[in-house]
Amino acid sequence: MDRTGAGRRLPDYLRKQIVLGQGVHATKGLLRTHDLHTVCESARCPNIGECFEAGRATFLIMGDVCTRGCRFCSIDKGLPAGPDPHEPQRVAEAVRLLGIRHAVITSVTRDDLADGGADHFCKVVAAVKQSNPAVSIEVLTPDFQGDEGAFLRLIASDFDVFNHNVETVPSLYDMVRPRALYSRSLGLLRFVKAHKDIPVKSGLMVGLGETVDEVKCVLVDLKEAGCDIVTIGQYLAPSLRHLPVRAYIGEDRYREYERFGRSIGLRSVYAGPFVRSSYHAQEIQDMLMQDAGLHPDLVRL
Repeated sequence: MDRTGAGRRLPDYLRKQIVLGQGVHATKGLLRTHDLHTVCESARCPNIGECFEAGRATFLIMGDVCTRGCRFCSIDKGLPAGPDPHEPQRVAEAVRLLGIRHAVITSVTRDDLADGGADHFCKVVAAVKQSNPAVSIEVLTPDFQGDEGAFLRLIASDFDVFNHNVETVPSLYDMVRPRALYSRSLGLLRFVKAHKDIPVKSGLMVGLGETVDEVKCVLVDLKEAGCDIVTIGQYLAPSLRHLPVRAYIGEDRYREYERFGRSIGLRSVYAGPFVRSSYHAQEIQDMLMQDAGLHPDLVRL
């Protein structure tokens, strides 16, 4: 029995080669030395070997324990410790040592904190920018329980891309994200776009029982909310305790979603079996800069 399918046989195209090169060991060693968490490890991302080998990682700040219990996610649930005041500088140093050009910073959901952790996000962004002024930063945030004041504080910080995932179609929210609201996530994307002139990004999983029309409706909703970039990838159950996979989505369907997204005006729809919200984030950022007539390497000089 394959846990990624919760009893369903995994198609050959979803069997990714394990990478265990020197880069993987070096990246893991650096993360352990700096006492840092990554969503790559905590969420059991299938791309971890590929990304770690290239010296890339998506930093998971404010611990690796989440206050919510989304049924698709493998991150531990419970009451986390308070944010570590020294974490921002450790993240900044790791970005420097890994030679990261586009740093993606995410977090567990911290409903235990008055601002949802927005202030700590700001401190991490400031530390990374101070130590690595040429690095672009993408923040992948939880919903901060819809607190616009928290988002206003975050918006004032110096990041380059805002990312917040809707994760699934509205009809599946009660099952997949029982403590989240689709309308709240759309509202936050719209709020950030209205207050900061930067690319806005979101993502969702497929294979949970959604229909093609539902996915296309989400793409329309995201476009109307001000999204520029959408990622779509196959849901893979982390264990038998998590939601089972209802369908494995074929390549033709991903290409259909990409074509539809472009037809309604989204700047980029990146879809495929192994696509995750921060997968190839650097390449997507470079593409957006080139579309704007900028050369990524020259801008960073």
